Amino acid sequence: MAQRPPVPPFTEETARAKVQAAEDAWNTKDPEKVSLAYTEDSEWRNRDVFLRGREEIVAFLTAKWRKELDYRLRKELWAYTGNRIAVRFEYEFHDADGQWFRAYGNENWEFDENGLMRKRFASINDLPITADQRRIAVDPTGTR
Repeated sequence: MAQRPPVPPFTEETARAKVQAAEDAWNTKDPEKVSLAYTEDSEWRNRDVFLRGREEIVAFLTAKWRKELDYRLRKELWAYTGNRIAVRFEYEFHDADGQWFRAYGNENWEFDENGLMRKRFASINDLPITADQRRIAVDPTGTR
């Protein structure tokens, strides 16, 4: 089985690295790439949607990024212990009609011994915003 460093048990440094790796991967908006951070049978709750396995994750993310245009995400370490990490996050996107949104939420993650996420539980709230209220814009280098 392939490892996805850093692996548990997490320290503050390795937990922060894991959170940054997740932020970076999700900002690629590449469902196949993102799915590789999860176990083959990973369990998700995303709002009111329950998923199991990489195939469902890829389908979910593909649909998500088709409708959440110009998506940009920020994640922040909230807590960690052993093989678990909690994060808070916000992301911004607009829909096909040009309405911008900011989504806020919390995620609880559980990892296997190889550093693959086996459980992801996300609670998310959306707030309509105007384009001039955006806080997460892509800088000219394409990072943060």
